[in-house]
Amino acid sequence: MTVALFRVDERLIHGQVVVGWGRRLRPRRVIVVHDGIAASVAEQEIYRSGLPAGIDAQFWSESAAVEWLPEIMESDEPAFVLTEDLPTMWRLAAGGVPIAEVNVGGLHAAPGRERVLPYVCLGAEDVRRIRDLEAAGVRVTAQDVPTAAPVRLLERAAG
Repeated sequence: MTVALFRVDERLIHGQVVVGWGRRLRPRRVIVVHDGIAASVAEQEIYRSGLPAGIDAQFWSESAAVEWLPEIMESDEPAFVLTEDLPTMWRLAAGGVPIAEVNVGGLHAAPGRERVLPYVCLGAEDVRRIRDLEAAGVRVTAQDVPTAAPVRLLERAAG
């Protein structure tokens, strides 16, 4: 499957992902990487209910994603990979998943985080993981919707 979008968004599957990004990139599958949701059929069903017909959802643990994504990325079936935070996305890349670009679409206010964009707040761990990803050759941008211009997050976090 061709991964059309690696996205970090605390909300995971929601309207912007399904409608905005989905209409633009037309995935056949959404892969949510989250250990807790991968173990909860009830939560999986809640997230699946937000997807239109024709888009499948899979819920993988981090270890399963590290194992399966590199091989599955070789096919032609378009997919999205979603994580709820930057450390998870970093662990995928560090584990050998060949990620070229990460889109950050929603990290909200929380203790220890500072707002860098209306829809992105970053803490020290987030900034560290952005630096780690960039150092590994992964471009990290913020873009809430596909019609918006991507913003390099490291430049925002540093400034």
